Amino acid sequence: MLSVPAALVAALEDQAPLIAPPWVFALVAFACFLVLGLITWSFRDVANRHSQKTGGVGDNSHADAHGSSDHH
Repeated sequence: MLSVPAALVAALEDQAPLIAPPWVFALVAFACFLVLGLITWSFRDVANRHSQKTGGVGDNSHADAHGSSDHH
């Protein structure tokens, strides 16, 4: 005969089965974080590329490095 807590666990487990094994949920979460990380990484130097438009520090240093001060 089952104890009361074991009987409750068995009854509740049948009411809400998972649609996939737990490791699938972890894999989906990891994939989402990986995609979000790649998107974030792709914008890693945007502020420095557009610093001349905002009057940021280093406007002339970019001109020397690229050979021209005209960046459009």
